[in-house]
Amino acid sequence: MNPISRGEFLKLGSLSLLGALVSDAVLANEHFLSAPATKKDSHLMKKLLLHNDETVEELLQKEWIDSDVRLNSYRSLAGTIAVFVASISHSESKFYKSETVAERLNQSADILLKGQYSDGTVDAGGNRQSPPDTAFVLESICSAATVLNSNKQTQLEALRNKLKKFIQNAGEALITGGVHTPNHRWVVCAALAHINSLYPDVRYINRINQWLAEGIYLNQDGHYSERSGVYSAVIDKALITMATLLNKPELLDIVEKNLITYYYYTEPNGDLVTVDSKRQDQFMNLTVSKFYLQYRFMAIHTANPMFIYMVNLIEKSPDFDYSVLSHALIDFIENPELQQQIPEISNIANDFEKFFAVSNLARIRRGKTSITLFGGNDKPVMIVSGRSSNPNFLMYRKGDAILKYMRLSSSFFRMGYFSSDGIEKVGNKYILKETKQGDYYQPLAPEFLKADGDYQLSESKDKRFWNKMDFENRVASNIKTQTTTIEIEENNGELTLDFKVDGPPNVEITIEMCFKEGTQITGATVEEKGNYFLKSGNAQLSMGNDVIELGPGLGEHQNVNSLDSEEYAYHQGTLRTEGVHVYITGLTPFQHKMTIS
Repeated sequence: MNPISRGEFLKLGSLSLLGALVSDAVLANEHFLSAPATKKDSHLMKKLLLHNDETVEELLQKEWIDSDVRLNSYRSLAGTIAVFVASISHSESKFYKSETVAERLNQSADILLKGQYSDGTVDAGGNRQSPPDTAFVLESICSAATVLNSNKQTQLEALRNKLKKFIQNAGEALITGGVHTPNHRWVVCAALAHINSLYPDVRYINRINQWLAEGIYLNQDGHYSERSGVYSAVIDKALITMATLLNKPELLDIVEKNLITYYYYTEPNGDLVTVDSKRQDQFMNLTVSKFYLQYRFMAIHTANPMFIYMVNLIEKSPDFDYSVLSHALIDFIENPELQQQIPEISNIANDFEKFFAVSNLARIRRGKTSITLFGGNDKPVMIVSGRSSNPNFLMYRKGDAILKYMRLSSSFFRMGYFSSDGIEKVGNKYILKETKQGDYYQPLAPEFLKADGDYQLSESKDKRFWNKMDFENRVASNIKTQTTTIEIEENNGELTLDFKVDGPPNVEITIEMCFKEGTQITGATVEEKGNYFLKSGNAQLSMGNDVIELGPGLGEHQNVNSLDSEEYAYHQGTLRTEGVHVYITGLTPFQHKMTIS
């Protein structure tokens, strides 16, 4: 990347953060115009070089790709090319000017070109001739080409020409090609900006401007539309690329806001809160290491203590070697600005309470206690990419003792887990509420009758199932309604939970808690399938020296099967995850009060 000049950053003036982030903007702006550090982080560079060389060694020891076998995805190959280029181009690498690496690079480039279609695209799994997946491949290939073009090793001339051919062919695809998802637009734009920096063409700029004209959505919580950790990291990196290569520093305002949000979404050990994502990571375990280059770039330019803290946190994380050091050398060679030392900061406050009203998510930190409350699923709840559907409404951590999630399920018409209609915040109390309705249906009126009984295949009015019953023209009757309210009050890290479920009597209610694997439990009763029931009193759940205490319990039934809803059960699916499961159970009318500390 070509770094933005100091003068260009001075033109930015103060940032204008949105709504809930205004107070954080003050902290950010105080440091935004601070002079960036100029001293090179030699220790980090040595580690990057060492780990990149180790990755090269591992790759060279592996059986190489059969050139006759067509790959179904090329992103990994592109990453391999970038790792090889970083080592062969770095004068302190053991593979500097290596003939073996040069041979592998040429073989890799041949495979890449062989897999490229005449329209410039490549395949990626089920995505055939995919422009956005081609853009993801270009992220690594353009970085490699940039480094190769500034390192004029004569033995790599053929490689430079091969990569140029691939890149320019791909550029033709991106000038006209479409996308699937919101983040794809900015990945494509970043790829076009990268190509233009190598081989300028006004058509690349025109296409970028066409996508940018749609506007980059960022809500008042600091979230992009997909509300995803995976794709926020992708978008932030793409916007930084465009800001630097296209002289659009205003794009960094957006990155700034999103990175502030993910500061609050990061657990003390580097885990990311993903429960509110609208994409696949809402059910995945992620770490903030995905944001390392983004936080480092912005920490250098802003000296924002939040960002400096995040850089230091990631560098101390157990997955830093694998997630960053093993392959990021190419980024530091391409953009030497990243090599600067990060300014030092004293420890920042570790206590906060942050309510993200648009996402209906609260984050609370009290020393070593970390709490997440969530009630922001998209309604109606649908299990599909692009919609939030995670039933976890509470996550609680005290050091190494981790309650991965709390859920509430009801046997009411087999509708499954509680999914709150948002969160209302009243003082230090958070109120989650949901109303469900189950219907029965009357005979069709005479004017809708069919002698052959072949009625329209349609969805029931309560959205539970489909049948050839022409539900639209039937009157619903015997309607049953169930209302669930959960009030959660926080006091210095201790939670008081008050559950109320009103509706038809004798409905089974199950509070499900899943603790991290290896958690030791006392005070609860284990049954033959390994599930724990807290029938009365309190339970202690420990990991190492850290203990979570909760209770009192209640046990009025032991049916903890089919908690997911008929939508899952019909496909023999389940949302149950690995971990230690503890249950509190009751029957309606249900009212139960408990604490977690």
